[in-house]
Amino acid sequence: MYVADSRGTPAPAVTPEPQAVAPGTTPGRRAALAPTVLALGAVSLITDVSSEMVTAVLPLYLVAGLGLSPLGFGLLDGLYNGISALVRLTGGHLGDRFGRHKALAGLGYGLSALCKPLLLLAHTLPAIGAVLALDRTGKGLRTAPRDALISLAAAPEDRGRAFGVHRAMDTAGALIGPILAFLILRGAADGYDAVFTVSACVAALGVLVLVLFVPGRRTEPAPGAEPVSLRAALGLLGRRDLRRISLCALLLGLCTVSDAFVFLLLQRATGIADRWFALLPLGTAAAFFLLALPLGRLADRIGRWRIFLGGHLALLLAYGLLLAGGAGHAYGTVLPYAVLLLHGGFYAATDGVLMAAAAGAVPEEHRGGGLALVQTGQALARFAASLGFGAAWTVWGPRPALAVAGVLLAAAAGVCTRLRPADALAAGSAAEARAG
Repeated sequence: MYVADSRGTPAPAVTPEPQAVAPGTTPGRRAALAPTVLALGAVSLITDVSSEMVTAVLPLYLVAGLGLSPLGFGLLDGLYNGISALVRLTGGHLGDRFGRHKALAGLGYGLSALCKPLLLLAHTLPAIGAVLALDRTGKGLRTAPRDALISLAAAPEDRGRAFGVHRAMDTAGALIGPILAFLILRGAADGYDAVFTVSACVAALGVLVLVLFVPGRRTEPAPGAEPVSLRAALGLLGRRDLRRISLCALLLGLCTVSDAFVFLLLQRATGIADRWFALLPLGTAAAFFLLALPLGRLADRIGRWRIFLGGHLALLLAYGLLLAGGAGHAYGTVLPYAVLLLHGGFYAATDGVLMAAAAGAVPEEHRGGGLALVQTGQALARFAASLGFGAAWTVWGPRPALAVAGVLLAAAAGVCTRLRPADALAAGSAAEARAG
């Protein structure tokens, strides 16, 4: 099923999970997705409802409720996001080492679920920081093993569609969570405690769905394959295609303006009132939700790298609109919708599609670690980009900083066009299909 390594190691006996085909399905029609993909999508949907409920109220709770300064919140936010990025490597490697991706994903989901009720007890900055660090540790542990399970369950030619379905279901939870938190805050006397309590119950439900409905399959290495070890995991970058994918994800991540800055720039360009600002992330999430599956299918047909680079072109267009737009322009009323559509389209064309492409460059016994390498490099690059853009905004102002980011993104996209991985990463390549 996976691409053999450079020594010609034969492919292992593990095959993609059998795909359910409805009675009467005509030959040549694409089969239904594997139950594992749908079950993991349901787990992510439920968990994201829980997580986004907390994310929606946490800044206000910490700053207005507990008196934390905005600088303190920024440092706290950067700390726990950095922890999540680094722990992904651990989760991916351990899942490969023991062949138990479901167990590692379950541990990650369980840790995050445990953190929700702990927020009810934490009322100081060190305690809250510890709880959030534990939550991000759980997220980091589960991400690579979960994506490994998706890639192993799907046929090579259907990976883009599988990740598209999963990301769409995941984003549905991101849409529901803030709305549910808003309703609870309006209706409950102790609003924050009620949000944390409901979030904890929803998170526990997500763990239960994982335990009951996601099959636990052990991944066995191919006969004669190199044993799974940390050295072997880091040695994956010796594979040309994975090295190029990781380098491109890193370069493009360094030129990506974070979501929070995009929303602030959009507010400045259009004069959106503060009371509507919280709805801007929902616009991006809605576009992501609607486009993830169609773009995943398209990536399977025309090639994943084309869609991945096309997503960054959409982001570049969004930057251009933000630079050209303004509340006084005739198209000022449609600018928010256009920017949010392009922003959500960027995520739909890059998030799951990148994982689908990387999966084709990594053998099964190193699938979690290989995906974690790409994810971690991209996450750390985006974190560095956020710090750099914030500094540029402070020194030059928002518009010059965005213009520089746009120029750098265009240059990075040009470099990545030249570094394009081999055609084996296109959907359903003949070589990968024969290996399966």
